[in-house]
Amino acid sequence: MQEGERKPSGGIALITGASSGIGEALAKEFAVHGFDLILVARSELRLREIASQLGHTYGRTVEVIPEDLSVRDAPEELFRRVSAHHPSIDVLVNNAGFGDFGPFHTSDWDKNRRMIDVNIVALTALTRLFLPGMVARRSGRILNIASTAAFQPGPLMSVYYASKAYVLHFSEAIANELEGTGVTVTAYCPGPVRTGFQEAAAAGDNPLAKGRRLPSPDEVALDAFRALMAGKVVQVPGVMNYLLSLAPRMVSRSMVRKVSRYIQDQRR
Repeated sequence: MQEGERKPSGGIALITGASSGIGEALAKEFAVHGFDLILVARSELRLREIASQLGHTYGRTVEVIPEDLSVRDAPEELFRRVSAHHPSIDVLVNNAGFGDFGPFHTSDWDKNRRMIDVNIVALTALTRLFLPGMVARRSGRILNIASTAAFQPGPLMSVYYASKAYVLHFSEAIANELEGTGVTVTAYCPGPVRTGFQEAAAAGDNPLAKGRRLPSPDEVALDAFRALMAGKVVQVPGVMNYLLSLAPRMVSRSMVRKVSRYIQDQRR
């Protein structure tokens, strides 16, 4: 336990995007710390494999809800299904999200729309649906997975970067609103991680990752869990990521755009 971190007492954690990468690692981390789980993703088969592993290894109750959060009614349906069996959840983890690569004017609008619906709309809707119960009980935590992309514009990944800026600013704003309620909101902003995200985003090699030892999903999940339990509003893991998050404040906006574009061009 880190200094200032409160010892987890278990409870129920709902995790979206839990079928791989950081989401899967977060499911494991919460199970290790005594939480029962509700895992949400599109792939029911993969979720059931993870649920079986976690249930067998850690003796936790793991419920699986297959749901495509790019469907506009999905958050309300998920909330209805969860509420039918659980009067309350203790932790909401909004981890589901994806990206794309290429000029906006030639991009696939349907993919952009789904990205906005998952990265922004579903995250906002689930927070709005589960938050009132937490406030009424004066207890609860929300973990929103943002990115170091939240701190600058991202030419060639414009919608993804903008969506993560939304997650960061939304999280900070409601964290302020919730002060004194017993409910905390944490925006976790990782940099490159050893996952399949780059391939899914069709972004190739990340030049910021070259020559660096990237953290594993397990390492990121542990740091995110600790930040959540410590009640941190924003957490940027790693010295390099932290410095990169500060850089846009120290140079002109035109320079930020040029540097961001240069970095993205190296992925081609």
